[in-house]
Amino acid sequence: MIHDIVYTRTMIRRPDRLPCAAGMAVLCLVGGPPPARAQVLDLPPRPAEAPGGAAIARDIRLLEFDAREERVYTEFAGGNIPSWLRILERVEMTRQSGGREYRVTFWVTPDYVAVGSDTDYFLVPLSPQTAQRIADRVGASLPTAAMVDAIWVAARVRLDPAPIPPSPEMTTVQAFEDHDRLVRAQRIRGSAPPGALVAGHKKDVVITAQLDSFPGKVAIYGWHRPDGEPIQPLYAGHTDRWVDYSHGIRLVSRVIRIDGNRRDMLDVLRDTALAGLLSDDGVMVRARYSLPGGDRPVASIRRGRGSGGWPCRAS
Repeated sequence: MIHDIVYTRTMIRRPDRLPCAAGMAVLCLVGGPPPARAQVLDLPPRPAEAPGGAAIARDIRLLEFDAREERVYTEFAGGNIPSWLRILERVEMTRQSGGREYRVTFWVTPDYVAVGSDTDYFLVPLSPQTAQRIADRVGASLPTAAMVDAIWVAARVRLDPAPIPPSPEMTTVQAFEDHDRLVRAQRIRGSAPPGALVAGHKKDVVITAQLDSFPGKVAIYGWHRPDGEPIQPLYAGHTDRWVDYSHGIRLVSRVIRIDGNRRDMLDVLRDTALAGLLSDDGVMVRARYSLPGGDRPVASIRRGRGSGGWPCRAS
């Protein structure tokens, strides 16, 4: 679940546009008045005795896949995440559907899912199932490829992709840690403060209409170069148990705005007239990854509290 807080931001229009996202203009956010609302992840406070990211990484190095994923989920659900990851950043884009233009506003975590403290944190790649569980825990979704493009354009900090040469080790926690250190060094060189909207350093695990036809797969997209072209086109060929160092989990609030009107992101993606505002590959019947043992019902945000519902006030 995600709550609203009063958070000071102002909007400026960026002139740059992505060549891979024609027709989309994006507004980015910088500090300053007037006050606006921002959304916040509804999680417990971080426990005083909670381990840092480096300790968690060490703990999960030798765990089997499922145990490793469960440990990370437990840390996240228990509130062991950086405080700056809890405050979502606002992104706006204009998109066309049915011959008219709409303004779409959505809120995202400023970085990919991390566990640990404000300074000792670990950007941890995860399976789409665990990513979906985490999103469900806070009333969020994973992004579409079109939303990933918009996030990159709006990002206050854009990091260059830093690939590690392919090898059998790329799916190991050691590789996750190695890449985490590379990204941390990039942030230091670029004077990227924690909590700034940052993009370019990971491929996103995304949702796509392709998943309705090819269950059991993971869809990935992004890792934008400085010119705005993604290294990774939308791809859903890997099994959903493929997790490598380059994958990142970005959470998107299900509460979005279309021309100022509050909507549920999942309802929009299932709407034949509006799905194109959020995605370039058609209506999504499910708009989520299936969980082992079956999914719990996901309530609409318009119903307020409930399983998968939304207790927050719309911003």
